[in-house]
Amino acid sequence: MPSVPKFFQRLYQKALPLLYMGLALYLTVLLLRYPALSLQYAYTGLTLWFQKMIPTLLPFMILSGIMISMNLTERFVRLLHPVLHFFYGTTKNGSYTLLMGFLCGFPMGARIAGELRRAGRISKKEAQCLLAFSNNIGPIYFLSFVVSTLSLKRPLLPFFLMYGVPLLYGMALMRIVPAFSGLTRPRKCLTDLVGLEQRGDSKPRKQDAHTREGLLPAIDASVLSGLIGIGKLGGYMVFCNLLNIMFVPFTHLPPFLLHLYQCLLEITSGISGCGGAHPYLVLILLPFGGFSCIAQTYSMIRGTDLSIRPYLFHKLIQTGITALCYFVLRPFP
Repeated sequence: MPSVPKFFQRLYQKALPLLYMGLALYLTVLLLRYPALSLQYAYTGLTLWFQKMIPTLLPFMILSGIMISMNLTERFVRLLHPVLHFFYGTTKNGSYTLLMGFLCGFPMGARIAGELRRAGRISKKEAQCLLAFSNNIGPIYFLSFVVSTLSLKRPLLPFFLMYGVPLLYGMALMRIVPAFSGLTRPRKCLTDLVGLEQRGDSKPRKQDAHTREGLLPAIDASVLSGLIGIGKLGGYMVFCNLLNIMFVPFTHLPPFLLHLYQCLLEITSGISGCGGAHPYLVLILLPFGGFSCIAQTYSMIRGTDLSIRPYLFHKLIQTGITALCYFVLRPFP
């Protein structure tokens, strides 16, 4: 007689494909039942991607790719590295990941951590820690889109909470917690990458840590990589916006629940749908980012030995800390 854990494991393995099939069938029926609404949701995701994501992210993707290809990242952060190393214990490439992740905005933190990890210039432990707190909504996005859409008259405190919580959390993660101290130097992580290559988990290039490409090859490779990356983000935004159709038949649901679902699904369209109706809801969920951001982050680190599970765990903790701060401070009447 099979044990209980094995029985439930087999039941789960059989039920999961049926669940996926049922969900796909339900979505297909909704797409056929509401074709005009489906087109509107897809068009909204495509418009947000074209108007918001491409202008703000693609130039940074290309520029960062050029610097990584030409091995200029350590020189770029030479002045700020002593400060960042003092507070976070980062290597120079780790300081570059931290700086660009906060300045350029999501998903640049995950993209740079993944690229540097593939190139063998950052250790797994440091990359995983940086991924936990440096992959956030960008300050330009926050000040230009979030503040205006939510009609925030006093954006200073939300701004400090948005970026102060992950910065302090990252300091505790990398400096205070003993389990995450003593980060490995980037040169030493090459032995880890060789092991990964032998296991077939990824295909790192060991020579990348010491060589640099010429300007024209670096631009060509970075443009192609940036276009592929931004194209993936567009696909996720269109698909996740399309999933808003799932709750169309349930017309009697409270608006708050619908807005919560929209923000958890895709944060940009969720903010647009909420407007100024639920500022606390939006500001609390901004650190988490929603399912679309999680999928995009996974896309940026796929092919490396970095894991999405610790990222989710730390994002949930930071979201909870942010919610507690807003519950205590209550900056809005």
